[in-house]
Amino acid sequence: MGFKCGLVGLPNAGKSTVFNALTRLGVEASAYPFCTINPHFGIVPLEDGRLDRVREAAGSSKKTPTVLEFVDIAGLVEGASKGEGLGNQFLSHIQAVDAIGHVVRCFEDANVSHPYGSPDPERDADIVETELALKDLDILERNAAKVRTAARSGNAELAARLEAVESLMTRINRRPPDRAGLGDAEQEAVRELNLLSFKPVIFLANIGETGSAGTAWLERLAAFAASRNSLCLPFSAKIQSEIAELPDGEQDLFLKSMGIRENGVQELIRAGTAVLRLITFFTANANEARAWTVPDGTPAAKAAGRVHTDFERAFIKAEVIPWSALEAHRTLKAVHDLGLVQVHGRDYAVRDGDWVTFRIRK
Repeated sequence: MGFKCGLVGLPNAGKSTVFNALTRLGVEASAYPFCTINPHFGIVPLEDGRLDRVREAAGSSKKTPTVLEFVDIAGLVEGASKGEGLGNQFLSHIQAVDAIGHVVRCFEDANVSHPYGSPDPERDADIVETELALKDLDILERNAAKVRTAARSGNAELAARLEAVESLMTRINRRPPDRAGLGDAEQEAVRELNLLSFKPVIFLANIGETGSAGTAWLERLAAFAASRNSLCLPFSAKIQSEIAELPDGEQDLFLKSMGIRENGVQELIRAGTAVLRLITFFTANANEARAWTVPDGTPAAKAAGRVHTDFERAFIKAEVIPWSALEAHRTLKAVHDLGLVQVHGRDYAVRDGDWVTFRIRK
């Protein structure tokens, strides 16, 4: 799995339409609040032309791209963390995600209701952010109560944990939340408790059917995102969902007719891999060429463990063809003849585009 992204937003922000565009699963999208009662999960393949080149060079009979998982949950309203709307049960569905896609409505439509009368991107984004923060604060306060009691025994480790938890509560209570420069103990607590406020966020400005990215609302949301050190992408959920319904061969023609340079779905997926600092490497043999996604800087032995859990333990070496070598010389024979295959040990940091053959103990 490449990464898992949870889609959040107010009711009728366009989350389910974004989800449909991403997954083509046809999840019901309605003009009325709380249409999404249960979370929906969708797997999206990451398009990567390099995989085709690897497959061709290896003579593989099939290819398997890396995939990304998206989770669409019910719309959040003010007070959701305390049970308002459909309650905070839905927040738990996104706690295990790697990143959050925050869908914010940046268009007016009399036919689509808004839970607060009319869109206000900054207010709407702040409401959802606050509900995620309140969910985290509830988790942290309960954890602090447990640790505080145990820390009275003089245990230094528990005292450090309590300090980290209380520091995280202070950070979340700031506006905007302070996510920078987390210490080791804070990072450990964030991971262990699956805190939402510290996950990477991509703000998706749903700009409606016009596809216009020059609105004042978009600019205000972009400023809001920048204050959180987050990316803001204009995304016409309606147009992208219509594109997703077309046969692959017709999608480019539709994009050109709308004056859209590229499919926003792939732009979103690339943005997600970028904010998580993920890279893609390839493995290939006569049967299959396959793409794998791992965090940038992953050692070769751990990358081998992504291919098969036993490979990390039995790792001997990694034979690597850099993407630049394959791109320049195209065939496996030419790469070998020119001596461009590199041999690395278990600590080699796998690079984006590497074609790796792992040698393991039998």
